[in-house]
Amino acid sequence: MPEAGWHATLCPYCGVGCGLLVAVEGDRVTRVKGDPAHPASLGDVCAKAVHLPPTLCTPDRLLYPQVRPRRDRPLERVPWELAARSVAERLRAIVAEHGPDAVAFYASGQLTTEEYYVAGKLARGVIGTNNFDTNSRLCMASAAVGYTRAFGADGPPCAYDDLDAADCVFLVGTNTADCHPVTFKRLRRRKLAAPDEVFVIVADPRWTETADLADLHLALRPGSDVALLNGMLHVLRREGYLDGDFIARHTVEWAAVAGVIEAYPPDRAAALTGLSAEVIVMAARRFGTARAALTLWSMGVNQSHAGTGKTAAILNLHLATRQLGRPGAGPFSLTGQPNAMGGRETGGLAHLLPGYRQVADPIARRTVEAAWGLAPGSLPAGPGRSALEIFEGLTAGDVRAVWILCTNPAASMPDLDAVERALRQADLVIVQDAYHPTETTRFADVLLPAAQWPEKDGVMTSSERRLTYLPRLVDPPGEALPDAEILVRVARELGAKAAFPYERAAEIFDEFAALTAGTPCDYSGVSHARLRADGPLQWPVPAATHPGTARLYEAGRFPTPDGRARFVAVEHVEPLEPVDARFPLVLTTGRVRDHWHTLTRTGKAPALVRRTPEPVLEVNTRDARALGLQDGDFVEVASRRGKAVAQCRVSDAIRAGTCFLPFHWGRRLGFYKSANNLTLSGRDPLSHQPELKACAVRLRRLEPVA
Repeated sequence: MPEAGWHATLCPYCGVGCGLLVAVEGDRVTRVKGDPAHPASLGDVCAKAVHLPPTLCTPDRLLYPQVRPRRDRPLERVPWELAARSVAERLRAIVAEHGPDAVAFYASGQLTTEEYYVAGKLARGVIGTNNFDTNSRLCMASAAVGYTRAFGADGPPCAYDDLDAADCVFLVGTNTADCHPVTFKRLRRRKLAAPDEVFVIVADPRWTETADLADLHLALRPGSDVALLNGMLHVLRREGYLDGDFIARHTVEWAAVAGVIEAYPPDRAAALTGLSAEVIVMAARRFGTARAALTLWSMGVNQSHAGTGKTAAILNLHLATRQLGRPGAGPFSLTGQPNAMGGRETGGLAHLLPGYRQVADPIARRTVEAAWGLAPGSLPAGPGRSALEIFEGLTAGDVRAVWILCTNPAASMPDLDAVERALRQADLVIVQDAYHPTETTRFADVLLPAAQWPEKDGVMTSSERRLTYLPRLVDPPGEALPDAEILVRVARELGAKAAFPYERAAEIFDEFAALTAGTPCDYSGVSHARLRADGPLQWPVPAATHPGTARLYEAGRFPTPDGRARFVAVEHVEPLEPVDARFPLVLTTGRVRDHWHTLTRTGKAPALVRRTPEPVLEVNTRDARALGLQDGDFVEVASRRGKAVAQCRVSDAIRAGTCFLPFHWGRRLGFYKSANNLTLSGRDPLSHQPELKACAVRLRRLEPVA
């Protein structure tokens, strides 16, 4: 263990990947501040990170393994040896009776890269199933598919330094001020330092702190992003702002896109988006005349049944104008979780293998089989079940066991009644977490206590492809273990001791890093020792002397068979659930600045809870007047799936016809506080990401309770 004092590490919250300095006294973390030496954050920090210490030693830390002998019996504390043996025996029995695809794993973008890799190796190489998916499916799956379709590989091509070089910053579907506050502060510094040089465009139905920075706020209808982007590209083509030479030499399929955007002149784009034709033209011209244009997007684009289409429209805009591969220019998806990028690199989605390899690719399977010491043909060839499909399989009986690691799907998934029904229906629910009870752990047949930040070491990858090493600073409480060690213990109980010889996280990292050699996310030149000595590095890093790569595609060559990027023609489609007389408003959900995911961590920081104790429903003034609502009223929000109750904030900060409710509060904290009582499970057909950003609702004022 390190000595007392200040130690450099990484923040465990969002995908910005901020560097932290952590004060350790005895066996406790006592203070947290920003690390000026970390290139992602330059010493800046948000309130969530500052208030990390109280979240570590809490009364609800899960300290010991527990097993439920029968579904109608309470959980009982057992030794680790018995817990690992019980998990192995029950999984072995299910596989013997129902086959390997009766088992599924559901993991988290908060796991380290090493933990992700070991979990995937256990699922695919030992159990024999590709039913290994993560909550990144709810977060970044549409961006990942978009990058892969257009560029040939996942991975944002940009760096945070581009914020300091861009003269046009286009934010679409992202409330960066709340969700990625350190990145937003960097953008704000850039704007304030050069107000006449930098033009900021924000497309969002809500007026947020992010929109307050904008020179042009586009309060578009929810779900109309493709119409806006196609309309902008129509204007850029009509007015001669495209880079025809780049399109001809470095891309294919432009003709298909050119044909589609002909149908999106400003007047039609305005009708579809609810904006004026004039502001669409203004946005297009600002983008087209920029020396360097940078687009930032997040869940407002991805969490849609058309999320991959929206991503494609963003990438089309950048390819057509050659706004990528140079300082200040590029399409930059802002990842929601600290290691969602690392999870995708390790194969942490149901269609992936390590190194962005596809499970359907026989060469990829043979490569991984050889690395894992498996006989040829051992790895399953078809994609496994994505996140929602896992829970649908549990309900149908096709999936019998689910192992949930470091996530809380009974609060974070859409249509919570369906999720709870799936967990009740399962034969075996294993939950590996740092806290109990959560909305999900109460369904567990086996509870496995996991170490959390900063009680283990490992590596995470931020939104800008930057690898940072996290050291172990304190011991985990009770008998909690690092997630990787838990997985290794079970793998050995399943007879795979030779394939899981690891004693340290560094050994796991080295095995995985070697497997990335020659892939787009090559970091075979990285090790724990190098990250400790040299600091964070951006992949690709293909050799031990390689300095890392700030930007991808600078030479205009892409990891596709012919080296060219692909345009993808996309059309506007309406949200899956239209409004009608019964449900006349569109509900959109999202985050607030002071909280993280389902409150299992930030809900234990008293200062954060005091600042944002309850969910608040945002309602437009015109809608409130029609419904007889006043600011501060309690309101029942109903959809076709359920109900929630919240106080309302009435203002013109949200577009008429739209309301907003944050999703952090699960049913454990009050059944009717949960926004995911309302949301629907319809999803994008390519990314399988659910449409969490739009569902039809009605509002009803509730009388005060005496």
